[in-house]
Amino acid sequence: MLRYPVLCAVALIVALPSAAPAQNSEGAGPYRILKTAKAGGEGGFDYVNVDVDGRRLYIARRGAGARITVFDLDTLQQVGEIPNTNAHGAVVDPKTNHGFASSKPVLMFDAKTLQPIKRIDVQGNPDGMYFDAPNQRVYVLSHVAPTATVIDAKDGSIVGTIEVGGAPEQTTSDGRGHVYVDVEDMKSIAVVDAKTLALTAHYDLSGQGGVCAGLAVDPRDRVLFASCRNPQNMVMLNADSGKILNTLPIGRGTDGALFNPETMEAFSSNVDGTLTVIKENGPNSFAIEQVLQTMPSAKTMALDTKTNHLILIGADFPPAPPRPPQGGQGNPNPMIPGSFTILVVGK
Repeated sequence: MLRYPVLCAVALIVALPSAAPAQNSEGAGPYRILKTAKAGGEGGFDYVNVDVDGRRLYIARRGAGARITVFDLDTLQQVGEIPNTNAHGAVVDPKTNHGFASSKPVLMFDAKTLQPIKRIDVQGNPDGMYFDAPNQRVYVLSHVAPTATVIDAKDGSIVGTIEVGGAPEQTTSDGRGHVYVDVEDMKSIAVVDAKTLALTAHYDLSGQGGVCAGLAVDPRDRVLFASCRNPQNMVMLNADSGKILNTLPIGRGTDGALFNPETMEAFSSNVDGTLTVIKENGPNSFAIEQVLQTMPSAKTMALDTKTNHLILIGADFPPAPPRPPQGGQGNPNPMIPGSFTILVVGK
């Protein structure tokens, strides 16, 4: 599990947690919205990342006032900021306290002070990021070549680049020498040797899942969970062979998947404002446990492994034209000012 330590104090606290959990349509199941915080502020949003040990939360804001805001993971109050950083997300190596933001050039910063260390020139268009803890390497994903740039978290040097054959969306690792990348436009999962960065396999999802935008792994039972937009499925497949084990329907416009080994549950966060919870009852047995109503546009999430809470981010938008039942991402209308919100989901 990723650890993203950060510490910085500011005088102005802008995220004010609500006094009581929001009322919501929970569906049948154990999860509910425990807390919301209106963080407000301008700028688009994409990924949300957590530092479990340091109890910190990173949220990258793009466009107007581009920055990375840092919140207390327990109170949801803002405690720091990395200004002038137009990124999709940020990750941190807890051993070196070196942070990396998926800006162009990539910003390397000190996670304790949030001060810049250096800027790393990379090709492509940095989007998603992943920290491979066993190898202390940061994967910077891009929809144009090179599709993955790998950075040494210790000194910020570029280790190499990888071509996965298409547009990568999310990355995960089994901690046993394999890194997996879902390739959105190829209906496949790329398998990478974590040491050599060699591409060793492609797992084909054709007919079962397409436009896959979320990926998670159960390393013990060797199960990959690929959340896909068209068909609108969570595809479970064997992490070693690529054999498809099962598929289950999820909400529209998935943009993230997680697996919690403590609860043996996989999650898909969806732009239509649903969170699909899938229970792994065994290596070949899966069932939809719950479909929780969250917030339209809350399509990415992070897992706080200390509390087993999920952190999602979203905002309010004016009504959009009807969307196709499968695929169809976000709302084309501008965000309603001041509506950006952090949600905490748990049992």
